[in-house]
Amino acid sequence: MNSNRSLLIMGLLLVSFLIFTQWQQDYNPEIQAQKQAQAQAPQQVAQSSDVPASSNASSPLTEQSTKGKTITIESDVLRLTVDTLGGDVVDSDLLKFNAELNSQNPFELLQDNEKIQYIAQSGLVGKNGIDTNSGRAQYQVTADNFRLADDQNELTVPLVLEKDGVTYTKTFTLKRGSYDIAVNYTIKNNSAETVEVQPYGQIKHTLIESSGNFAMPTYTGGAYSSSEANYKKYSFDEMAKANLSIDTKAGWAAILQHYFVSAWIPNQDAENNLYTRTANGVGTIGYRGPITQVAPNSEATIKSNLWTGPKDQDAMAAAANNFDLTVDYGWAWFIAKPLFMLLTFIQSLVTNWGIAIIGVTIVVKTILYPLTKAQYTSMAKMRMLQPRIQEMRERFGDDRQRMSQEMMKLYKEEKVNPMGGCLPILLQMPIFIALYWTFMEAVELRHAPFFGWIQDLSAQDPYYILPLLMGGSMFLLQKMSPTPVADPVQQKVMNFMPVLFTVFFLWFPSGLVLYWLTSNLITIAQQWLIYRNLEKKGLHTRVKK
Repeated sequence: MNSNRSLLIMGLLLVSFLIFTQWQQDYNPEIQAQKQAQAQAPQQVAQSSDVPASSNASSPLTEQSTKGKTITIESDVLRLTVDTLGGDVVDSDLLKFNAELNSQNPFELLQDNEKIQYIAQSGLVGKNGIDTNSGRAQYQVTADNFRLADDQNELTVPLVLEKDGVTYTKTFTLKRGSYDIAVNYTIKNNSAETVEVQPYGQIKHTLIESSGNFAMPTYTGGAYSSSEANYKKYSFDEMAKANLSIDTKAGWAAILQHYFVSAWIPNQDAENNLYTRTANGVGTIGYRGPITQVAPNSEATIKSNLWTGPKDQDAMAAAANNFDLTVDYGWAWFIAKPLFMLLTFIQSLVTNWGIAIIGVTIVVKTILYPLTKAQYTSMAKMRMLQPRIQEMRERFGDDRQRMSQEMMKLYKEEKVNPMGGCLPILLQMPIFIALYWTFMEAVELRHAPFFGWIQDLSAQDPYYILPLLMGGSMFLLQKMSPTPVADPVQQKVMNFMPVLFTVFFLWFPSGLVLYWLTSNLITIAQQWLIYRNLEKKGLHTRVKK
């Protein structure tokens, strides 16, 4: 297979991949159902509330719109705003992440404003629940602002409510450098009756469409993990069509967006119910824990965790089983994960993600070099055999069977594999797709600078210089092809391929374009070296005339 045909195959694979990705965003029936559900949402009658029904309730509770005062809880990486009515987290600022490139403002994940509602709620329902139809728990706090001191590794903030001889304490615990927040309930029963409560935690998010463009689509929606599904997305349209209800041990429920995630992680030793619902343009995903009974003059603690932060794979893997799968590499995960590990290792040495990408490209091309060498050697032999093949065509005319037999015999004698160029191409495309999803999912690459005008490798080149250089390198690689295309139609198609690739790559993350450009330059060098060595060995003299 000549390099022109290789480029054509690569182009077809790339175009097919992009078309499929865009179709998933625009024409997938599920996505269309989501858009329809969002359009109808404002007209729906309220079917959900701030407080879910307990296990023995027959219908959801009514919406509670009243708010209490807010307090601030701040660690070195997180600043939470908590409403004392219910103890809900209504805002989370990620202090180590900028809202935009070069912005001085921190990235706001959880938020509750006129544009979007994205909050984390939790509470106690059931027979003696303090979050009921008539209202949410109104907690008391000792201060309005709490901050992790420089000499502290942990900050604990209790919210207290006393009711009918029972003291309910909702405690937030933030640890230094962590986005995993412990949210525990302590029920101290000083009454004469047994207290029965049931915990819940849920994430509420305004129903919005996924953002991005055809080259960089992003997912915003629900996801969960259960004993039967390690990781499964549950989009807003799926929530609108059918309420999720899964009983499982352990598990978690989350809302995902580009690079970030918020999730409730209930007690992993308990049986929990995962659920969803939608109403009034808002989708909710959460968990309901088992009923807890607290005998008179005794105490019980109910544990849960809230994650609100970046998709940090190592930290999420430590937080809960399968939680790191929210970094979704798609079907190419088995390639993307080791590539990302290699990328982070090289970055730790060179301290520049762009140089790390170049390093990964060199490693990949080095590993594939034996196949590349076999590819170009086969292509060179095919070029040398063209006069003999043309002679066969003239000799056998329309006898295709005889022609095929003689060609196979010739290939065998000269040890030529006419399909020798396929394997490197077939291997390179999955690697490209794996890197594509790595750039889409790895928060480490968000706002990662290279040099000069490239200040964000996860975004497109603002001046389109890298795509143009990539197109030029592809054109040069095409011109170095050892087997020129004779057919005028094929020639026009091949001449158009660098232009087509350049246009597509205008919207790709600049880091991905950098990988492709580096790969092309290395291929050009390898091709030149391989052919030079073949000429020195006098390959053409060994091919029978």
